[in-house]
Amino acid sequence: MNGSHVVTVSQVRCEAEGTVSLRLRGHAGSPLPAWTPGAHIDVVLPSGLVRQYSLCGEPDDPEYMIAVLREPDGRGGSAEIHDTALVGRQVRIHGPHNRFELEPAPAYVFLAGGIGITPLLPMIRDTATQGLPWELHYGGRRRDTLAFTAELRALANRPDGGLTLYSDDIDGPLPLPAIVERAPDHAALFACGPAGMLAAVRDAAERHRPGLQVRFERFSAEPSGIDDPAEPATEDMSFEVELSQTGEKVTVLPGQSILDAVRPLRPQILSSCEEGFCGTCETKVLGGTPIHRDTILNEKERARNTSMMICVGGCASARLVLDL
Repeated sequence: MNGSHVVTVSQVRCEAEGTVSLRLRGHAGSPLPAWTPGAHIDVVLPSGLVRQYSLCGEPDDPEYMIAVLREPDGRGGSAEIHDTALVGRQVRIHGPHNRFELEPAPAYVFLAGGIGITPLLPMIRDTATQGLPWELHYGGRRRDTLAFTAELRALANRPDGGLTLYSDDIDGPLPLPAIVERAPDHAALFACGPAGMLAAVRDAAERHRPGLQVRFERFSAEPSGIDDPAEPATEDMSFEVELSQTGEKVTVLPGQSILDAVRPLRPQILSSCEEGFCGTCETKVLGGTPIHRDTILNEKERARNTSMMICVGGCASARLVLDL
């Protein structure tokens, strides 16, 4: 965690049909925390909504850059960014955080669906700079909705680079099973895009390439039935949560989330998706046995029980102590 920072929106630019990029400058020129490819930040919008956006600029750039797709059926964050005059305004950000690190590999296959290109773009730059073989398969509804294509083409013109663009209206959807099956044995596959796309990539890898190194970044919850919770739900049990910073205690009732139970005492807690996929509400666990129902923590992180997503997590003990 890298704390909270006030930034100024220094630029808003159209990157493709329906997508704008924002450049964020540290308040009064103050430096922003360093980051690595795959990182994201939490942005507190003027309305108070909190949304997560991948950093898609250059890690050595003193300003951060994010890109936002207008989502007509979204939860309001993208519409606010597209419809609000933000240049010159200050917003608060939290982070950066990175659960999608570019892991070392001899070669890479990148799969992007729509705005899923944003965390992959810095990875591709880094891979190209290292002179490692890579290929990107990038799909969207139409060619004019694909962002950053000029830079991607320039990167692909370097030795060992490869770029294939797909538009649903001309080429049809990304041929995910074929791409997964053709991936080199020694490559790592990084994919980001809609939940249905990621589910199809995972299914193809499990069926045809079980040894392939595959990493995902989700921008939405998994389709129902895709992920089984690691622990059984205990909605019929109540438990006590102690907030360690003050010693206050609150009872979490059956069917109630920990987040909702502690909000009256900690109204400043950040949250966004409230479905366990964004990581905004991650909280340190100091005591008790949490039940993890998120799609973020891996098996080792769950076994350590040092943090949890309180929007969906539960408790297998009578008492849970949180660093709040």
